[in-house]
Amino acid sequence: MNTKAERNLCVLFADVSGSTRLYEKLGDKEALHAVERCINRMTRATEQLHGRVIKTIGDEVMAVFDSAEAGMDAASSMQQRVDDLPPVSGIKLAIRVGFHFGPAIEDNKDVFGDTVNTAARMAGLAKAGQIITTGETIDLLPTLLQQSTREIDALSIKGKAEDVRVCEVLWQESDDLTMKSGSIAPVAVAHMIVRHGGEEQVLNAGHSVFFLGRDATSDIIINDRRASRSHARIERRRDKFVLIDQSTNGTYVTFAGEVEFALKREEVILRSKGHISFGHAYDTGVEVVEFQVG
Repeated sequence: MNTKAERNLCVLFADVSGSTRLYEKLGDKEALHAVERCINRMTRATEQLHGRVIKTIGDEVMAVFDSAEAGMDAASSMQQRVDDLPPVSGIKLAIRVGFHFGPAIEDNKDVFGDTVNTAARMAGLAKAGQIITTGETIDLLPTLLQQSTREIDALSIKGKAEDVRVCEVLWQESDDLTMKSGSIAPVAVAHMIVRHGGEEQVLNAGHSVFFLGRDATSDIIINDRRASRSHARIERRRDKFVLIDQSTNGTYVTFAGEVEFALKREEVILRSKGHISFGHAYDTGVEVVEFQVG
């Protein structure tokens, strides 16, 4: 009897990059052995983070975890374990990983649904040695882990009304992050003041990401009709604040005393003080967000 149940899961796909070239260069037996070593290390990383391997198909592993944090930790562990392997006949082994957290249907030890499709799409975007996930998944992570990610694009994905924010996990910085969580306190904590509509908010370690757009769930709701629902975000990366445009009509930035410029699916480090407008250049009466980096 089949038992179907839907619950939130972190779905992860990982595969050996360039496996076709491995078989061409090494021959079937040696290449198969190399791929198996990678699969074994990915499996151990999954088990270490209390995940479950759903299936292995050729050079690919599909696994699930109960949280986005466990999925990210497992992805980083997989990369590190494979990176530690010595080259095989001069060829460096590498994997690419993608994951996404959301509702999925479990049926007879397999997993189905939109979350699975999105995770597979993220893996397909990854290059050798890279981990790719969604901004939606990153938002569920603890602040410390969010700091080891960066947004790289916003893509239109079939079946989704809004563009999907695509992020990279900077797994090789894990040692630095471990140090940051230790007993040594930073000398100064960077913060940024954001003003809009007579209200003032602070972006700092406790609130490290602001979402700006027409969507009612945004931290700063922009009423300008040329603004996108998920227009842009400002995120704190260590001691810097980065504005990322993910809109249709662009984001316009002016630093105090400088010429205005436009971001089109790009990002810029905010400094000093200035203002941001949405969908068109600044003019009298245009809705703006003012910022001041402290």
